[in-house]
Amino acid sequence: MNEDLFLIVGLGNPGPRFARHRHNVGFQVVDLLAQRHHLAFQRAEFRAAAASGTIGERRVLLAKPQTFMNLAGQAVAPLARFYKIPIPQILVLYDELDLPLGRLRFRSEGGSGGHNGMKSLTDSLGTQAFARLRIGIDRPPGKMDPAAYVLQDFSSDQEIEMAFCRPRAADGIEIWLREGIVAAMNKYNAV
Repeated sequence: MNEDLFLIVGLGNPGPRFARHRHNVGFQVVDLLAQRHHLAFQRAEFRAAAASGTIGERRVLLAKPQTFMNLAGQAVAPLARFYKIPIPQILVLYDELDLPLGRLRFRSEGGSGGHNGMKSLTDSLGTQAFARLRIGIDRPPGKMDPAAYVLQDFSSDQEIEMAFCRPRAADGIEIWLREGIVAAMNKYNAV
């Protein structure tokens, strides 16, 4: 096992046309984290865009699966196996319809909650016992299809809230790296 390497995975869909979509908030936060710590996604590994370096005292591997959301596990599981990263040192960031816009929820483990990207990850990793950061994107208005809603950009009003949410999520990841999942849950889940 590689006890000193942490894997941080942002979920989303690859390509510029998806970049600002609600479904890509995982990519958006991982990009912000990389920028903040001067890490660059300069290589592809196991069907993921990858960046490595350090955040604080921790060695990290940041990953953005390029498989499209519903097959994310096909990129993440080979990365985790190749680098021998212990499951408790994996954190996955993704959009959550069942949380209010901008709300953050860290969890140490759990099911997919109907999120196909998370289902792919739990199936491919063979466990639900990895940390995750759910990022609230709110429910679609009226009778709008949730699948259509997640594949749209944040509205201009929503983007105001998300401009605060993304940096808070990156702060939370830094706390997870420095102090662990319980500290991150205590700081962000109560808000």
